[in-house]
Amino acid sequence: AEDEIAAFEREIKQFWTSFKSIYGSEQVNQTVALRDSCKESIKALTEKWSQKLKEEDLMIDKIKEYNDEILQQNKLISENEENLTEIKSNLNHEEEQIKSLMDSIQELKEELMKKNEIIASKNKATKERVEQLCKSKALFEERLGLEIRRIHDEQLQFIFRHIDHKDPEKPYTFTLFINEQGDYEVTSCSPPLDCIVEFQQKVRETNNFSAFIANIRKAFTELSYK
Repeated sequence: AEDEIAAFEREIKQFWTSFKSIYGSEQVNQTVALRDSCKESIKALTEKWSQKLKEEDLMIDKIKEYNDEILQQNKLISENEENLTEIKSNLNHEEEQIKSLMDSIQELKEELMKKNEIIASKNKATKERVEQLCKSKALFEERLGLEIRRIHDEQLQFIFRHIDHKDPEKPYTFTLFINEQGDYEVTSCSPPLDCIVEFQQKVRETNNFSAFIANIRKAFTELSYK
C-alpha cells in the first residue's frame, strides 16, 4: 500500500509540472489549492492505512502468539494424556497384582485351615490312642507283666518283666510314640530286636495294638533263651 501511495505522489508532481507550463497563475493557484487539499487527504489516508497496517501487524503477531500458545497447550495436553494412559495402565497392572495376591492369600488361608483341621484331627486321634493305651495299662500289667510309663514328648515306654526265667525282674523295654502322620513309631528297643521294624509296619497296617505288644513280648522271650 505504501509503494502505491508513493507512486501516486510522483504522478501528481509530474502532472503539476506539466500543468504549470500550460495554464496561467490564477489557474495554478486554484490547482495548488486543490493539490494541497488532495495531498492532505492523501496524507490522512496514508496515516490511516499505516495505522491499520500496524494494527494488523500487531494482530498477526498476537494471533501467532496465540497459535504458539495453543500449540504448546495441545502439546502439554497430549503429554498429560500419555502420562494418564500410562498411569491407568500401571494402576490396572497393580490392581491385577493385588487381586492375584489376594487370591493367593485366600488359597493359603484355606490350605492352612485344612492343614490345621488335619492336624487337629490327628492330634485328637493321637490323644485318643494314648488314652486308650493308658486305659489298657492295667490289663497289660496283669496278663503280660508289662509296665507302661508316659515319658517326655508324649512318648510311652513299655517295660516287660518276668521274661528271663533266670532274672524275672530284668527289664525288656521299647519306646513308642505316634508321629505326625498318625502312625505308630518305635524310637528305641532294649535289647534290640531284628524284627521290630516288621512289627511296626504290621501294626500300622492292621491297627491291632494288642497283637503288636504280644509279638514283641514273644520276641523278647525267644531272645532270652538264646
